[in-house]
Amino acid sequence: MSALMQEMGDKALALGVPLAVQVDLTYRCNERCVHCYLDHDDHGEMTTTEIKHLLDELADAGVFILTLSGGEILMRRDFFEILEYARQLTFCVKLKTNGVLIREREAARIRDLGVESVQVSIYSHRPEVHDAITLVPGSLKRSLTAIRFLKSQGIKVTIANVLMTENMQDYQDVRALADELGVRATLDPTVTPMMDGNRSTLRLGAEENALKRLFRDQSLVGDVDEYCAVPSKPNEDELQALPCSAGHTAAYVSPYGDVYPCVQFPLTCGNVRRQRFIDIWRHSEQLKEVRSIRLKDLTSCSQCTHGSTCTRCPGLAFMEGNMRGPSTQDCEKSFARTGIPSANLLSRKPAAVNLVQIRATPNIAQASA
Repeated sequence: MSALMQEMGDKALALGVPLAVQVDLTYRCNERCVHCYLDHDDHGEMTTTEIKHLLDELADAGVFILTLSGGEILMRRDFFEILEYARQLTFCVKLKTNGVLIREREAARIRDLGVESVQVSIYSHRPEVHDAITLVPGSLKRSLTAIRFLKSQGIKVTIANVLMTENMQDYQDVRALADELGVRATLDPTVTPMMDGNRSTLRLGAEENALKRLFRDQSLVGDVDEYCAVPSKPNEDELQALPCSAGHTAAYVSPYGDVYPCVQFPLTCGNVRRQRFIDIWRHSEQLKEVRSIRLKDLTSCSQCTHGSTCTRCPGLAFMEGNMRGPSTQDCEKSFARTGIPSANLLSRKPAAVNLVQIRATPNIAQASA
């Protein structure tokens, strides 16, 4: 995280300002990714007028970074009208897309509107792998064409690569592809449960040995979303540290107006169709509970050897049943980094963990995604 962003984050935290908000414009999508956690049917999306009103409220609340995502954002015919309005309100706008609907004209419009960056999902350098994940033949070719159009317009592009069993072996080649295209690449080995709580998508997650190879790959560096982590203050007691920015300096709004602490934290805190965003932000009992959590309050995690270094996501823990409990997926990542199992992992699969622990190398490179 840059010094400037850290300073902005510190000030936003001190003032209770939502520095960054993600708004999903739609859950509709032209791809059907096998790991996607969304219901792609339209159950009553906010209208153009409602979204513009929300953007006014976000601006009044002090939001600086606005991420527009989906679903696929270009599935909305009013997308550029919404984007233009967001830029008129001087948000720093970031876009998340699969790029399939972006051609030269759309790329030029995105440039003209002054978008800060565009994130495009690429799962493999191999069409047969990427297209098998999106379930759309030809999708890799079209997404890469979009990236080239965006780059030709001078737009900052990031490739986002979610790692799972189908593409785990391809991440180095995706990084090489990103270098060839002149764009940044991020990778994330976290497969998220469905927002309705269905955990069937987790079967796609990378297996234990693959995670070990990933986290011991010395060519990788830390690549955590800079708006997710809350840096500790000098001399701060680690047990008083905030778990993440969710509900503190960041929030998420669904296409139906529901407000959540984060896109990975499906705890409904209010709805902007019935309340002003700022009233939800300041007075939601759910957000107050989220903000009350410190490492010291996490019964198992506060005693864990990984407590101060774990990337524990309270949203994933919430979907597991307890926002103050451990996130097994993050326990598995900590184990992959260090070879030392948490108490949570030992309670779930002691035999397998002990076997791997015996074989673990004590000094390993820490890679974070």
